[in-house]
Amino acid sequence: MCRPRLQLYALLAGLVASGVLQVRGMKVYTSGEVEAVNGTDVRLKCTFSSSSTVRASAVSVAWNFRPLVPGREETVFFFQDKAYPPPDGRFRKRVTWAGDIMGGDASIMLHQVKFIYNGTYTCQVKNPPDVHGIAGEVQLRVVATASYSDIAILAGAVAGAIGVLLLVLGFIVCVKRCHRTRVGHPERDPNNPDKPPREWKDPTLCHPAEAVHLYMTCDVPFEIDSSDGVISEESSNEPVSSEEEGDSSDEEDEDDDD
Repeated sequence: MCRPRLQLYALLAGLVASGVLQVRGMKVYTSGEVEAVNGTDVRLKCTFSSSSTVRASAVSVAWNFRPLVPGREETVFFFQDKAYPPPDGRFRKRVTWAGDIMGGDASIMLHQVKFIYNGTYTCQVKNPPDVHGIAGEVQLRVVATASYSDIAILAGAVAGAIGVLLLVLGFIVCVKRCHRTRVGHPERDPNNPDKPPREWKDPTLCHPAEAVHLYMTCDVPFEIDSSDGVISEESSNEPVSSEEEGDSSDEEDEDDDD
């Protein structure tokens, strides 16, 4: 009697080891606990993995709710190939699909949550033949204001962003200072350290010895007659001497004698 049982167990063990007979099961993962401020939207995250090939038309997702106070379980949302929101109840027009079946996501979004939404939410996913598995649970806690931890996380994120910005600005300033230092001080040739450093020259300037000087000369001064605008030689203001007058009179007398 024991020998046939041993043979059966050995056969089952061989089938499992060879992969012919596999233990199937759906694995569901949730965030565990979520906190939301009254009147805001919150995402209830649920992901899954299946040992069978996932087909969008075959996978079904069922979300249910258990309140904190004793009461019956209530349907929140159902999805199979398309969304089926609840036609009535506390979640009517307050829940939408936020998942992706082919991506292994079965999450939903609750809109404008209220204090009556406090409780446990279960996420059950089936992908035939994977129809067995433990449902994931999410504990939702609706509060009046954000908790200290949320404020601290937000403050830390803002401080981190400011710190990154300051580091970037400091790096830019250092680069500009290094560039100015290199421009203001000549560099030595790394291949020939004994060689005097090259001097940096501004291409817009030149050495005084290399400058070209332009001169403008004018032998005969000119003046412009304001009456008719004609350019004429500038008249001399020096008085005529008596000798020059005598010479000129003698020349006139000789002309008369002729």
